[in-house]
Amino acid sequence: MRLSTTFVASLVVALVSAQGNGSYAVKTPPLTTPWTDEVGTNPWPEYPRPLMERANWQNLNGIWRYENASGLGAVSSPPFNQTLSQEVLIPSCLESGLSGIQATGAIASWFSTSFTVPSSWIGQHVLLNFGAVDYEATVFVNGRNATFHRGGFFEFTVDITNLLKNGTNDLLVFVHDPTDSEGVVIPVGKQTLNPSHIFYIPCSGIWQSVWIESAPANYITDLVLSAGMDGEVNVTVQTSGTAASPVEITVLERGSNVPVGSGSGTSNVAFQFAVDSPKLWSPASPNLYDVTVRVGSDTIKSYTGFRTFSKGPVDGIERPLVNGEFTFMFGTLDQGYWPDGIYTPPNREAMEYDLHVLKDLGFNMVRKHIKVEPALFYNACDEMGLLVIQDMPALPSSRKPDAAQQDEFERQLQILIKQHRSYPSIIAWVIYNEAWGQITDTYYPEFALTDLVRSLDPTRLIDATSGWADHGAGDFSDNHHYANPQCGTPFYSLASSPFDESRIGFQGEFGGIGHNVSIENLWGVQAAINTINQTYEIDENLEAWNYRGHVLLEELRQQVERFSCCGAVWTQTTDVEGEVNGLVTYDRRINRTDPVQWKADIQALYDAAASRSNATARLF
Repeated sequence: MRLSTTFVASLVVALVSAQGNGSYAVKTPPLTTPWTDEVGTNPWPEYPRPLMERANWQNLNGIWRYENASGLGAVSSPPFNQTLSQEVLIPSCLESGLSGIQATGAIASWFSTSFTVPSSWIGQHVLLNFGAVDYEATVFVNGRNATFHRGGFFEFTVDITNLLKNGTNDLLVFVHDPTDSEGVVIPVGKQTLNPSHIFYIPCSGIWQSVWIESAPANYITDLVLSAGMDGEVNVTVQTSGTAASPVEITVLERGSNVPVGSGSGTSNVAFQFAVDSPKLWSPASPNLYDVTVRVGSDTIKSYTGFRTFSKGPVDGIERPLVNGEFTFMFGTLDQGYWPDGIYTPPNREAMEYDLHVLKDLGFNMVRKHIKVEPALFYNACDEMGLLVIQDMPALPSSRKPDAAQQDEFERQLQILIKQHRSYPSIIAWVIYNEAWGQITDTYYPEFALTDLVRSLDPTRLIDATSGWADHGAGDFSDNHHYANPQCGTPFYSLASSPFDESRIGFQGEFGGIGHNVSIENLWGVQAAINTINQTYEIDENLEAWNYRGHVLLEELRQQVERFSCCGAVWTQTTDVEGEVNGLVTYDRRINRTDPVQWKADIQALYDAAASRSNATARLF
């Protein structure tokens, strides 16, 4: 399939139109979604961090100013008291149509806005929060350097109280994104300046929400919260003050605000308390409880779910256990890309649409693939009852890190765990995907990294090497194979490793069958369209595509019944750019699935798993 000359010409004009009169307007992306025109100029109005919510906050999302910077050295000459040349929508990726910029090669950028602190906050500390900035951010408030942050997927907070002035305050942010730069090996996921099939357009800039909030002098900086199926609640509350402070925590029935348990302890020290007979969280019954935490005059709201993730032998096979019972995990590879917003979904409704598609078909899990989502994504999974297997964003697939780059990868892996370990739905962490950026010639870093992750979060499973380059670390023996599965089986292909019966048999990726569509539903970039035939399999119509899906799920069901298959990941939730193997198209306008068939086939997987719970070991 080829695009018309007129379409390509108009697309090129849109892609290079970073110059103009500077006023914000959505630029026409290569493909829209049903929500593109609903974004407006006040995007993502929701409180961005539901695990640690403060009552007094102010959203800074909206129209900011933007200007391309001359290079990394530009940070030494900030454009204070200057009006940057263009308007930009925050949060957004500079490469997206929603940003109003649709830039290419955004290596260095300036962003600015202004804000006024509410008078009711006088006497309080003011905290400036960023959900995520890709990749490095240097933040200035009223002409003074406030902080520097490195890591494109993680939130950060800075206390700007001493930098504020009466009236209007100026916020200036320098962003450096070195994706694909010479010698650079950083966690990028699937971003590249030269997209091709399974590697996609990059995201640069402030792509998650920005907000300020007020807090007392001694305020809560972090909350680590987990609750087990036995009712025990484990809590650690970090505070800004150096002295130990009393902590009070209350667990409340969601919806009624009736207290069901409470505990007390000291800041910066872990403590425990118990809740009698809690309603357990599981994919079938995602029961959540609201939580209030108080330290002095600082109060935050949070929530938790009582559940225990573990592993153990069932039917003589090592299995993943949810609340002590073997739960077959079946989900999709979820890239989290949007044609109009790239990394940033148009709005919450759009983001949750993908999850509802999965839940409605009967999937009980999603593998968040080498990307980290906004906090509200995990909140939605908690509330819907979708288990999450969370990947660490990968280093570039073709590059290996030096010692300093490996140390930085490890530092950011720790941040991933620390910032997400309190979400009830996350069941497992993935350290490496298909050996991308994984050192394999001098030593095997996944062993030490598995120990590190386990020390930070002993409550979850660890998939050290999803796909291959598996040397025995972690809890999963994880196979990738297209299109048919090889899940916990006595057969495998050369790219993967033989099944290790001492670990959980898991199909980390399979499926990937494709179905082409008309240009109206495709990413309108000719280079991407040219790669469609790289899809593992192309089915000429939806009837054939659904039939092939049935055949592959039936093969998986037999592997659950006969062998040691304990879970699987279907590729994938949506099409992305030149990939046409999603359950839904990239624009989310076509759902390929026959829902009756898919629901029945997915339920058959769970039924086969249930039959193994009390069965004797079977041989092929």
